[in-house]
Amino acid sequence: MSEKWIIDDLAAALDQFEAAMQVAPTSDLIKAGCIRYFEFTFELAWKSVKILSEQTGLDPGGSPRSCLKTAFAQGWIDDESLWLEMLETRNRMSHTYHAKEALQVYDRLSHFTRPMRTLLDALRIA
Repeated sequence: MSEKWIIDDLAAALDQFEAAMQVAPTSDLIKAGCIRYFEFTFELAWKSVKILSEQTGLDPGGSPRSCLKTAFAQGWIDDESLWLEMLETRNRMSHTYHAKEALQVYDRLSHFTRPMRTLLDALRIA
């Protein structure tokens, strides 16, 4: 796979995200760090789908949503609605300027690590 670097970057980011989620959320600073790790990992996830899709001759489009639809069609993800929730969460973080509102997404982050790991595993064998 000539684009192995993106898979390696996604794996490293996911490892960091999972490790961050293991830290007790004793402060808003810890929660904010976990949210940031999520955002970074999500970006690498959809961009990995885009690059690997293009490498295999597919046209996933240029948006995260279209790439997630391609990943679902390829069987790389199995819960499209959860991935669309992740996209919505990432989009909300990009347009939320109140810390209290942003920190409310922390409680959903634990639901996102396993699907990301499943995608990573699927992309490694794609």
